[in-house]
Amino acid sequence: MKRIAFLDYVRVFACLLVMVVHASENFYGAAGTGEMAGPQSFLQNEADRFWVSLYDGFSRMSVPLFMIISAYLLVPLKEGQSMWQFYRRRFLRVGPPTILFMLLYSTLPLLWGQIDGATATRDLSRLLLNFPSLAGHLWFMYPLISLYLFIPIISPWLRKATAKEEGFFIALFALSTCMPYLHRWFGELWGECFWNEYHMLWYFSGFLGYLVMAHYIRTHLNWSRRKRLAVGTVLAVVGWAWTILSFYIQAVPGVVHSTPVIELGWAMCTINCVLATGGTFLLFTCIKRPEAPRIITELSKLSFGMYLMHIFWLGLWVSLFKVNLDLPTSVAIPAIALGTFISSALATKIISYLPGSKWLIG
Repeated sequence: MKRIAFLDYVRVFACLLVMVVHASENFYGAAGTGEMAGPQSFLQNEADRFWVSLYDGFSRMSVPLFMIISAYLLVPLKEGQSMWQFYRRRFLRVGPPTILFMLLYSTLPLLWGQIDGATATRDLSRLLLNFPSLAGHLWFMYPLISLYLFIPIISPWLRKATAKEEGFFIALFALSTCMPYLHRWFGELWGECFWNEYHMLWYFSGFLGYLVMAHYIRTHLNWSRRKRLAVGTVLAVVGWAWTILSFYIQAVPGVVHSTPVIELGWAMCTINCVLATGGTFLLFTCIKRPEAPRIITELSKLSFGMYLMHIFWLGLWVSLFKVNLDLPTSVAIPAIALGTFISSALATKIISYLPGSKWLIG
């Protein structure tokens, strides 16, 4: 498949944003919950509150952008491609590297004392059930694989659906992304109760909505570049501001917070995140270059391996910029993110020269 230049830009941008998110999480973890944010959060001062809200809030569109990229490229299935051919191709692309890094995150930290033998044994014993304790970022692989599994199911409908029909699906998806806020004000909604979590919009919710959105943009959105730029800017700015403020308003310094509460607006399938993601993606579609610069194309190709390994590098840069140099939060977060991004890129590039590297880094 011929490379689509603007998608390479989006992929590199989203990869960097993931690392900004994880760099920021080192500045609001409560004592006793580990280096990064856990179930409880604590902000030391107003500076941490402001910069974490700004950097992390802006970057929360990273995962949905990756979902849209995948759907933009893969949906619907190619004519003549069977479900099993698609599954085999996708599994061979993401399966072996993911399994390898799950094993590495379960064992390598033993070498520098980040985990003990009991933790390593427990992580290894649960690999078929969930990600290792030090590889929380691998949560992303499970919804991604779920979308892969569903793509052959939804492809026949998408191939025939009109713009109005897909728009109706996206409208219901957008409504479902308002539910986290509605829950806070009104409690259970549309059939929810303690014995039933499958509300009326369940089958229109989650990352599937981003998949349909990606197909709609690619197939049905025939806007001019000027209109995409205008609408994309409005949607993105509203989404960014909403997402940043949703955390800032609640994250009072000096108080232990419940992380799911103050991160309400940082969930990937909230309406503000949809606005930020959709608007940002529209802005990137305005790039009309036939090819991205070589460095962007190369980083795009390396991005999966960079994502898989970046947590190994993150701690090093946290120790340097936050602990040893004690940089102000405004500088430390981007410095940690950039250090992690560059070291992950270099390490992934070196690995790419090994025979059979696709099994290691995708």
